[in-house]
Amino acid sequence: MGSPMPPGASMCRQSPAPENVARARRFVRSALHGVAPEVTDTAALLAGELVTNAVIHARTEVEVRAWAVDGRAHVRVGDRRPDRGLVPHDRHPYASTGRGLALVEELAAGHGVHSDADRKTVWFELWPEAPAPPGSVWETLAPAGPTVTLTLNDVPYALYWAAQQHWEGLLREALLAASTATRTGVRPADLVAAQDTSSMICACMTTAVEQETPDSSTLSLRVAFPADAAEDVMVLQQVLDEADTAAQAERLLTLPALPQIRAFRHWLFDEIAGQLSGGPPTAWTLVKGAPSATPTELAPWDASEVEAAGVPTVAADDRNRIIAVNGAAANLLGWHAHDLVGQRLTALIPEHLRQRHVAAFTSLLLTGESRILGRSIPVPALHRDGRMIPLRLSIETQEAVDGRTVFVAQLTTTTAPPGPPPAAPGDRHATRPSPGPAHLPTTTRKTTRANLERAAPEWLSLFADTGRALSGTLHPVERLQRVCEALTRRLADWCAADLVDEQGRVRRVCVVHRDPGVLVPPGHLGTLPEMSGTAQGTSLPRVLRGAGPLLVTGIASLGRAANPLDARQLELVRRLGGSSAVVAPLRAQRDVFGALTMVRVRDEEPFTKEDVQLIAELVRGIALGVDNARLHLYAHSNAEQLQRALLPELPRVADLELAARYLPSSSTAEVGGDWYDAFTVPGGDTVLVIGDVAGHDLKAAVAMSTLRNMLRGIAVDRPEPPGDVLRRLDLASHTLSPLSTATCVYALLKGDDGRRSLHHSSAGHLPPLLTTREGDTRCLDAGRGLLIGMDPDQPRPSACDVLPPHSTLLLFTDGLIERRGESLDDAMDRLCRHAADLARDPLDVFCDELVIQFGADSTDDIALLAVRPTPP
Repeated sequence: MGSPMPPGASMCRQSPAPENVARARRFVRSALHGVAPEVTDTAALLAGELVTNAVIHARTEVEVRAWAVDGRAHVRVGDRRPDRGLVPHDRHPYASTGRGLALVEELAAGHGVHSDADRKTVWFELWPEAPAPPGSVWETLAPAGPTVTLTLNDVPYALYWAAQQHWEGLLREALLAASTATRTGVRPADLVAAQDTSSMICACMTTAVEQETPDSSTLSLRVAFPADAAEDVMVLQQVLDEADTAAQAERLLTLPALPQIRAFRHWLFDEIAGQLSGGPPTAWTLVKGAPSATPTELAPWDASEVEAAGVPTVAADDRNRIIAVNGAAANLLGWHAHDLVGQRLTALIPEHLRQRHVAAFTSLLLTGESRILGRSIPVPALHRDGRMIPLRLSIETQEAVDGRTVFVAQLTTTTAPPGPPPAAPGDRHATRPSPGPAHLPTTTRKTTRANLERAAPEWLSLFADTGRALSGTLHPVERLQRVCEALTRRLADWCAADLVDEQGRVRRVCVVHRDPGVLVPPGHLGTLPEMSGTAQGTSLPRVLRGAGPLLVTGIASLGRAANPLDARQLELVRRLGGSSAVVAPLRAQRDVFGALTMVRVRDEEPFTKEDVQLIAELVRGIALGVDNARLHLYAHSNAEQLQRALLPELPRVADLELAARYLPSSSTAEVGGDWYDAFTVPGGDTVLVIGDVAGHDLKAAVAMSTLRNMLRGIAVDRPEPPGDVLRRLDLASHTLSPLSTATCVYALLKGDDGRRSLHHSSAGHLPPLLTTREGDTRCLDAGRGLLIGMDPDQPRPSACDVLPPHSTLLLFTDGLIERRGESLDDAMDRLCRHAADLARDPLDVFCDELVIQFGADSTDDIALLAVRPTPP
């Protein structure tokens, strides 16, 4: 137990009162008279920390001994509670408690603890020129008496560390307030019991975490607690709630708990007390609560994820300072990302709202109650040049591994702002100041590359196989199907993939078995039953709410189903077999959008925790690939719906058939500039239009819509030859959109009773194709002129052609016929041949067959408008 104590060592005994901590420091200074000042100062500091621990946790007479030998300081602090073991804490720089033993570890040349029947003594030594401090040698005592091992499922360890640090700070301040006669509403006897129970819980949890090999952002722990601790845990719960109330009333020198800290603390203590009383376990991920009280992201906060986020994102700490920002947010607000880090959040808030923001943020910290967490709030942001940018602000809390709470804000613009200025070279990858130390506790969040390098060759080959499966298609369900086929060849006997739709329903999209002869019952695909109740259930709901990957063993003997979802899962296991499984979340940024279940049937080859670590890394890549396909499909669907919304409804005209088709590009998810139009003007003539604005993006679609509406207004304004209409359109476009160019055919269909004449003019567009009933085809290439946007002063010709009865006039965009490696003349010849073959088919069939023939391998949008005079 350190150096033997000489007979002349100084000693003092003190009562466990907070004011005696300062007296102990003064005693140590006097006992070490003559020792180097820096050694004396350090000894007094460490002695004060150890006496504080004894006052708070032991609450017995404290004995302090100190002496010096050859300039070396020796200090011992003893109490009469050998049953109250030490609980070392991780060195979180933002923690408000738990630093005493960490300081001893960091500064002492030697340290330790000794316990006998009636005394516990903590000692340390300080040398003027000490070697590197030894590692931790503290002993954490197991609970005395009988214990019960409880199950705590899906514990987000970053949130646990934050909650533990906060409640220890509350207890410390409540104890100090009680000693100074400050009214806290807490009975002294309850405060003593709460302090002991807190130390017991921290020690038990620390022991359980140290025995775990983490494989995800959450831990499922088996923790041994004293069998008779249920009542004491509920006393601790009550004391902390009362201390929280005192903190809200500013009667304690600490802040109250934020919503997510309070909610997690209640869940943890309810689980301990409930299971000790015989109740079933309920996973943290299955507990429902208010959005502000349940974090959507269970993983520890990571600045790199903010930088990689696809939406503008800003993160701030509890001092209202920006600690991370991505390029999208910086560009939106006119900054460089590295210039924003370290500034107060008010730099992005308009001046007239700053006082309101500070008041709301301060109220959140001082009361622990939120009005905006988890909600989407419309607010203006301040651009660097002074402009207001309307957006919607969504704020969530997330815990960092060092114990901080981080406020993560996602910004969504409600109107499209001007494009950002060009970034300086290197800005995209500019280095930023570190937001703070990230001392990992006994768990680590991500699987390291070393794990992969140590993996067997078959694992590395599996990573390659799943990568190839993801690259073979752009459809998310097809990607999952191919991934499951790769996994069943090398990793599992069968796999199931589930996706969450926009309404929150879970849909099983595929089940793949290694043996092609095993048929999967069709009833196991499609929408799965909702989870009813939260106390029991399979691992799937927990994974879909943020846990995992989860290792499941003994799945073939799970017994009776607790709910319809369990019943569906167990029925599938009974049909396909199952001994062990891993259920992994498909996660994109902050959201879980699905799950992947991998099952092994044979008892002799079960999944192990070592497999889970590698599966976590494997599924992370799979999720990224599937999410990219989901985003592409979603964007493509939205673009197509937008494009179709911009297209008109065809008019009903006597003795005239009209049909139109629009086919979006199969190789891009963007809207384009292709359009068609048909309407009647006041004189009764029918207008036909086909056009294509340069570009293939949202800007082109907006320009197309603007051009189409201008053309409608000009055509309806007064009757004019088609060439004059296009000239006026060119002038309007040149004035309002000087950088936009487009091709267009404007045609005016006159006459009735089947005798129709077509007056038309072309602005750089492909000529209309006329096909007679007998199959003769020709291009109406008269009336050609420059593109819209080239020269508005240039005169534009008009042409006139007769449309025979039952002939077909086809107006189309270049996406119908243009192909790489084929000349335009050859493409037009092909179109003429197909149109001739379809001349007598109904007009809808005529259009559909052309789309089928020409649209399969098109990489551009296709728009076509067909007209057929039909005399009575």
